[in-house]
Amino acid sequence: MRNQFKTKQQYLQCTLVAAVFTGMQMLLNPAFAAEDAEADAPRSPTPRMEDGTVDLGGSGVWNLPYITNFAARMEGFDSGVRPPFLPWAKAMHDYNRANDVKYDPEGFCLPPGGPRSMGTPYPAEIIQNRDRIVIIFEGGGHVWREIHMDGREHPPADELNPTYFGHSVGHWEGDTLVVDTVGYNEKTWLDFNGHMHTDQLHTIERFTRPYKEVLQYVAEIDDPGAYSAPWAVQWDIDWIEGQELQDYVCQENNKFLLDMHDDLGLPFFEKSGGL
Repeated sequence: MRNQFKTKQQYLQCTLVAAVFTGMQMLLNPAFAAEDAEADAPRSPTPRMEDGTVDLGGSGVWNLPYITNFAARMEGFDSGVRPPFLPWAKAMHDYNRANDVKYDPEGFCLPPGGPRSMGTPYPAEIIQNRDRIVIIFEGGGHVWREIHMDGREHPPADELNPTYFGHSVGHWEGDTLVVDTVGYNEKTWLDFNGHMHTDQLHTIERFTRPYKEVLQYVAEIDDPGAYSAPWAVQWDIDWIEGQELQDYVCQENNKFLLDMHDDLGLPFFEKSGGL
């Protein structure tokens, strides 16, 4: 059951207090967070289907994290590694940030699409059988994606109908689900931070469930229309046993995102520390 708050301000205040308290403990005892997390981390066996295939679902949901900046999830980011922008993509990224990312398509209730769907902070449910895997997302546009597992190939490029989630085919490599997707439209951003893509985007995602409580997610982004080379991002997703998806409504022509930036009065990134 989720905690309920009467206002968004109450939620933010509670979150801030918890973060400050944890930060003080870590400053006083640097080993606090690591030792406490290791001691409390559950390690249940990986659930499996009757045929032995890893079961990516179950009686619960995946608690998707909020990945605002894909660049920060690249290996080597702390050493200066960044997405290999083509000039126009770098210029658009800079423009989006200069405008406080208030033109983010997802902020106007459009589907996240692509790997961003696994980094939008609402629960998701995975439904799995032999021929297909369906991922249902609670938040954002309250949408779903379908992954074909029956051995089919992508349609020819000239027969693809570009969509928000593209055309996905998957297969198992050991205990890792590998999902190959093409046929994206150009109506989404890769992330909240304003990284762009084109309809040449091709992603390869890897889903691994080493034990019940965690899903390891890796996505390779290959878009020769926006980047000079492929680049990859990764993060972990926590399992919440027993939770169900809830109703979520995002209104068409959403004005909240623009109003939020106007009300703040300062560039968003000055507050969030976004990169």
